[in-house]
Amino acid sequence: MIGVFSSGMLAIPHLEAFLGDGVLARPASGKGIDAVAGWGHKPTAAKARNMAREWGKPYLAVEDGFLRSLGLGVSGCAPLSVVVDDLGIYYDATGPSRLEQLIAEGCPEEDLDLARQAMEIIRRERLSKYNHAPKPEPGLFGGEGGLRILLVDQTRGDASVELGLAGPEAFSRMCREAVEAHPGARFYIKTHPDVVAGKKQGYLSSEDVPGAEVLGRDLNPLCVLERMDHVYTVSSQLGFEALLLGKRVHCYGAPFYSGWGLTEDGVELTRRTATRTLEEVFAAAYVRYARYVSPYTGERCSILDTLDTLTDQIRHEERNRGNLVCAGFSWWRKGIARHLFRSLDGRIEYRRTGPGAAARARDVGGRVVAWAAKTPQGTHEAARNLGVPVTFVEDGFLRSSGLGSDFHYPYSLCLDSGGPYFDPNTPNDLETLLARTEFDERLLARARALREAIVAKGVTKYNVGRRETLPAMDAGGRTVVLVVGQVEDDKSVLAGGMGIHSDRELLAEVRRNRPDAFIVYKPHPDVVSGNRRGGAFSEQDAGLYDRMESAVSLSALFGVIDELHTLTSLSGFEALMRDVPVHTYGGPFYAGWGLTTDRHRFPRRGRSLTMEELVAGALILYPSYYDWGTELFCGPETVLMRLAAGGEPRQGKLRRKCCVFIQKMINLSSALE
Repeated sequence: MIGVFSSGMLAIPHLEAFLGDGVLARPASGKGIDAVAGWGHKPTAAKARNMAREWGKPYLAVEDGFLRSLGLGVSGCAPLSVVVDDLGIYYDATGPSRLEQLIAEGCPEEDLDLARQAMEIIRRERLSKYNHAPKPEPGLFGGEGGLRILLVDQTRGDASVELGLAGPEAFSRMCREAVEAHPGARFYIKTHPDVVAGKKQGYLSSEDVPGAEVLGRDLNPLCVLERMDHVYTVSSQLGFEALLLGKRVHCYGAPFYSGWGLTEDGVELTRRTATRTLEEVFAAAYVRYARYVSPYTGERCSILDTLDTLTDQIRHEERNRGNLVCAGFSWWRKGIARHLFRSLDGRIEYRRTGPGAAARARDVGGRVVAWAAKTPQGTHEAARNLGVPVTFVEDGFLRSSGLGSDFHYPYSLCLDSGGPYFDPNTPNDLETLLARTEFDERLLARARALREAIVAKGVTKYNVGRRETLPAMDAGGRTVVLVVGQVEDDKSVLAGGMGIHSDRELLAEVRRNRPDAFIVYKPHPDVVSGNRRGGAFSEQDAGLYDRMESAVSLSALFGVIDELHTLTSLSGFEALMRDVPVHTYGGPFYAGWGLTTDRHRFPRRGRSLTMEELVAGALILYPSYYDWGTELFCGPETVLMRLAAGGEPRQGKLRRKCCVFIQKMINLSSALE
């Protein structure tokens, strides 16, 4: 049991998992506790340190990890990682720390291998301690030629400066010596994110280096570092991130990464006598010293898991960034939008009409967001005339534990700036992503594991119907063909049907192609429920199929069929994941990549994909995922976990019940007319 006095620490989600022990809040005595934890070596931790000393208990210094979170801690964003030090703390060079010892003793090869993987991801995804800032616009740092020197500011009074054997004078000396060493260079001052946010003050200003450009707004740190030749710092973590990018780093304090032969040091530490590689220092700090906890499960995880979490959250943040004006959203959809469209720096507004939304988006420098299947009249024309971009929204491919037409909140949405993913007539973001992305091996391994988990858990888009193991179809030795129905007036049918407009027409075409097959027809759940139009239920339709299955789940049927034939249904993609041969009669997003037998050709999709590449693009990179349990953006693995467990988001229950009641009243009123 670990005693904790700090209210801020006690508010950290999953603190017990980070500490690896139970937590006792504000203990009155040392009885029953094994250690006392406090926030680093800062003055606010004085009580915890004093009580540990008085009770004869070890003091554990806790601090933010080096891959902390999407947003700033001072803005309330919870940490994904912390460090726990039983000897000192990594930024306190006045004495030894556990990190210093880990660096000195070296790392096993498996940790170094993990470090290399993590370093590559950090470089590729440009990850830092905080990850909310946008990338700099092209041209910010001028053209090629000439040295670029970055001077890193820090927050005034921060313990890492004083305990890093430095002070205000170190910043003055840093600036002076940088100017002397690089006459004629271009100088940039990087303001600390907490200073940009208005929460703290820094040390440097443009007066310290006349002519220097102050980067006084949020910018992705690694994007900035990439453009620099030399980086000058007192004790900032930014110096270590510069080392990851191969930059020359000059230290005027004693951060954890100085003194090992990697930096040019203005402060000597006699304790640090060994020479270490960049991989060794990274492995000690990021792999062995830092601790990581999944925000979705509350369990300890690896650095690679946390890197996946950060890249997923950043992707969603960038997708939602800026001011969004939603056009024609119903009351029910507004409840979805305020969660799934939110970002750290933007606002969400609503307008009833498309032209009204376009005008407001122009005024606030934002974009229009419209439900692809429910876009208000005049939206496209107004947006085009005003030069306002439009983002189209559709349900994601791992949606919910229930039908959207029954008002179940979605766990995933697809936001597309090109056009609806279901429309093969125009390019869209999903098609472009699948056509151009170079899928690395780690992403493909993640896609492979995701695919296996989806199949094992029997999860589909809506997860309705009975989940059971079916006996083989009594087909008399004939090929069993499943034909999946759709909603006749659905936009995916209207845009992607390519000459076929109904289940009846689709079944007739399948019967012509497979005259001797045993055809199983599964109408769309929305049609079966009576919420939408369509279906082939009349006596004259009976000859088009041999059996109809409406109550059994789609995942159960996959195990007893030989082929699946569809117009544009997502069921074709779900069948591909289960190695079921798929024939398409329209233009679904998964057709034309060499994985399906297609009635039509798709010239823009001039590339063959593996199943893992299709899964990586369509299920990992393209959709937005939201975990209603934690109210955080997430990856598909978390949504899969929630869907497999069943139930529905608590946030949507009241709205769903209200909408169901209103819909019943509307239906009753229509019946009485």
